[in-house]
Amino acid sequence: MSISTTEVYKGLAGVVADYTSVSKVNPDTNSLLYRGYPVQELAARSSFEEVAYLLWNGELPTEVELDRFKSDERARRALEPSVKAVIDSLPTSTHPMDVCRTAASVLGARHPLAEESSAAANLIKAKDLFAAFPAVVAYDQRRRRGQDILEPREDLGYSANFLWMTFGEEPAAEVVKAFDVSMILYAEHSFNASTFTARVVTSSLSDLHSAVTAAIGALKGPLHGGANEAVMHTFDEIGIRPQESLEEAASRAKAWMEQALANKKKVIGFGHRVYKNGDSRVPTMKAALDDMIAHYRRPELLGLYNGLEQAMDEAKGIKPNLDYPAGPTYHLMGFDTQMFTPIFVASRITGWTAHILEQSASNSLIRPLSAYNGVEQRSL
Repeated sequence: MSISTTEVYKGLAGVVADYTSVSKVNPDTNSLLYRGYPVQELAARSSFEEVAYLLWNGELPTEVELDRFKSDERARRALEPSVKAVIDSLPTSTHPMDVCRTAASVLGARHPLAEESSAAANLIKAKDLFAAFPAVVAYDQRRRRGQDILEPREDLGYSANFLWMTFGEEPAAEVVKAFDVSMILYAEHSFNASTFTARVVTSSLSDLHSAVTAAIGALKGPLHGGANEAVMHTFDEIGIRPQESLEEAASRAKAWMEQALANKKKVIGFGHRVYKNGDSRVPTMKAALDDMIAHYRRPELLGLYNGLEQAMDEAKGIKPNLDYPAGPTYHLMGFDTQMFTPIFVASRITGWTAHILEQSASNSLIRPLSAYNGVEQRSL
């Protein structure tokens, strides 16, 4: 195979690797569909538990099925002492994504079905990860702050319990809703880098926890999952001034963006490999951010948001992606910035495991070719 006649698709751009029935981006409506349902409709009318059920089973649950699913999830939330001990053994200087990766591996190594990869066994393992990961994320934030660790509560829904374990108080209904919306929007996005990583590992007939652990490693990268953290670093660099007027904050943000673009600085939170007319998830997440800005009375964050968005649009015509409104939303709720991507993990476990189930059901080892451009054959 000659290099001169070989077309290489860097980053696999434009390459269709396989079929999937889990999700798609509908270019006609610029909508992200989960099993055919527009994600904005799911975010408006469904809970994250319902969306998890949908991704794994292909259909939304009936009322009876949802009650059973919720009861099952709540019974799986608590972390075993051995898992807590492993988390505690990691220094607080460890990046939280490394904690997530380690926790997923330990949960897999200790799982009673660790060496079983049937569809039934994989679904059980997926549910266990889904239920346990809020405790992993909450545990890690609280230990870094020197706070007492809180056990999960079975009387609260998924998102309310996640917030309770993190902050130690029952959140307001509007905060729960905004968090639930973010979890739904982050749950799945076709063959992105981390999902494809999970499918590659699964294609070798490795186990579900190995695939999820590898996916977490891919998500850690700032070009993928770390973007929501980078957005808040940008806000911090500009300077967050509580109770500053919206107009003043917008003016400062716009000036910052203009200077950054003049210096050819890469600004994270804008643009997307798939969406060419703007990320379809942004309006829904932006509405949730607006609710949180009103709830916490923090108009200066809206000013920073608007200033950056306007300056980027005027200079480059590039629209925000989901990470842009999600970052300040999590900030307002009280999450430490370095915990934003672990929240993404807790959500995307649903999509990853849906793809793992799909890959396992119709498997073929993923093994692309490469075009060699090194030194030609030679002798010693």
